Amino acid sequence: PLGPGGGRAYVPPAERKRFYQNVSISQGEGGFEINLDHRKLKTPQAKLFTVPSEALAIAVATEWDSQRDTIKFYTMHLTTLCNTALDNPTQRNKTQLIRAAVKFLETDTVCYRVEEPATLAELQRKEWDPVVAWAEKRYNVTIGSSTSILGPNIPASTKETFVSHLASYNMWALQGIEYVITQLKSLILSMGLIDRHITVEKAVLLSRLEEEYQIQRWGNVEWAHDYDLCELRARAAAGTLFVHLCSESSTVKHKLLQD
Repeated sequence: PLGPGGGRAYVPPAERKRFYQNVSISQGEGGFEINLDHRKLKTPQAKLFTVPSEALAIAVATEWDSQRDTIKFYTMHLTTLCNTALDNPTQRNKTQLIRAAVKFLETDTVCYRVEEPATLAELQRKEWDPVVAWAEKRYNVTIGSSTSILGPNIPASTKETFVSHLASYNMWALQGIEYVITQLKSLILSMGLIDRHITVEKAVLLSRLEEEYQIQRWGNVEWAHDYDLCELRARAAAGTLFVHLCSESSTVKHKLLQD
C-alpha cells in the first residue's frame, strides 16, 4: 500500500510467536532503547530502536510486555509510530509532513454538511459547530462549513496559521499528529483532541457522526461496529499519547500555560 505521502508504506507481519521472556528499557547514546531479553529491539529497516523520552520507552515496552503467546503487531500502535518516525518510510521532511496535515482541512469531516435528511443536518450543526467555533477562536482563524460537494473555501491565511502552529512540533510529534488526522479524517477534531479540548471518545464519535446516525436509525451489525469503534479509539488514543510523549517538555508546559 502507499503511505500518506505517496511512498511505499511499511507493512508489518500480522503476527509472530513470542520469542522473549522479559522486556526492559535502557538509556543509550541516542535515547532510550527497548530490550527483549538480551536483544535490542530494531526497526523494520534494522536501525536501533531508540526513542526520545523515557515515558515513551515505558509505553512501548508495555506494548511488548502485554503480548501473549503470539505478538500481534497490529495492536502495537506506539511501536508502529516509533518505527515510522525512525525509518521514515515515505522519506518526507518536516515541511512535507506539515503540508500533508494541513491539506486535510480541504476535506475535513466536520466541514462537509448535508442538507437532507433534516435530522442529520441538525445533528451535524449541534455536534460539529461547537468544535469548529472552538478551533476558530483557539487559532484565530476562519474555517466555516459548506453543504457543497466542493466543501468550504478555506482561506489561505487559515492554512498558513495551521502551518506555523504545526511547525512548533518536532518531527516525531508531527508523525503522530498526521496519524491521528488520518484516523479521524479531520484536522480540526485532531487538534481538539491533541489540545485536550475533547476526549478520545468524543473525537471518535464526532468523526463517525453520520455512521452513528445511520446505526441509530437502521441498527447495526453488532460485532463489526463495536470492533471498528474500539479500533478507532485505540488508534486515536495511541496517536495522541505519542504526540504528547514526543513533544519536548518545554513545548508541553508552554501549551498548558497558554490554556
